[in-house]
Amino acid sequence: MRIPVVCGPTASGKTAFAVELARRFGGEVVSADCMLVYKGLNIGTAKPTIEEMCGVPHHMIDIVSPREKFSVADYERLAYPLVTRLYTEGNLPVVCGGTGFYIRSLLFERGNGGVGADADVRRKYEQFAGERGNAALHALLAERDPESAAKLHPNDVKRVVRALEIFELTGKKKSEQNDADEERLPYVALAFDYPRAELYARIEMRVDAMIEGGLVEEVETLLARGVDENCQSMQGIGYKEVVSYLKNQISRSTMCDIIKQNTRNYAKRQVTFFKKLPNIVWLDPHDADSFGKAEKLIWEE
Repeated sequence: MRIPVVCGPTASGKTAFAVELARRFGGEVVSADCMLVYKGLNIGTAKPTIEEMCGVPHHMIDIVSPREKFSVADYERLAYPLVTRLYTEGNLPVVCGGTGFYIRSLLFERGNGGVGADADVRRKYEQFAGERGNAALHALLAERDPESAAKLHPNDVKRVVRALEIFELTGKKKSEQNDADEERLPYVALAFDYPRAELYARIEMRVDAMIEGGLVEEVETLLARGVDENCQSMQGIGYKEVVSYLKNQISRSTMCDIIKQNTRNYAKRQVTFFKKLPNIVWLDPHDADSFGKAEKLIWEE
């Protein structure tokens, strides 16, 4: 059995496909979306409703306050033991999401490249990040090893620290070490390959539905509850643009246009990211036998 990882760009139908896979094979969905972890962020994240979950257990959704920071390392710490437990119990975990760094943290372990660990060095950089922020730590890596920094998200503190540790211990860049990803879970990645024009049309329809469904009111409620506009959760697409609208910095129509443009740009980056993911199979979204093909990929030896 291989773990299905339903990924790909936003608005491509990942949630419905993952739920149906889990329903058919008695599995459970494990979200890999950096916005679904936040409580109270529902409309702008396209968080699945109880009805859309169809009775299938879902994990890694609504687990932190929107006031809190949540990193790739936090995701890995919580999601990896969960997925491995489900898998070893024979209960199919269906990973679903579009946050590429979350998915890579789950599926791959960084090799050590022959360089041992140093607890004091790691602690120093972790303290640096805690005091000055993830962005400052990432900037420090960019000075010493720009190649590695370009491949790592600032919130992927664990791997940023590892890259700085390697540089400090050896005087060489991590990119010069044999520090390749090591697959640690048997998986097959599944994504729908929409023509770009069709995907963009789906994105525009989704954004319009979010606005009509109360996205502005959702952001107003979050702000009224004391969630600061500078919180990590409020930097998500849709939320930051609504904040600008509520501050009278842009008009409502401009807000909608910017959300759509930013979402299209994000979808383009997602496609680029996932095309590089090993073991990915791009499915025709109009193929009536998508589930049959997915089933063969999941259960093939």
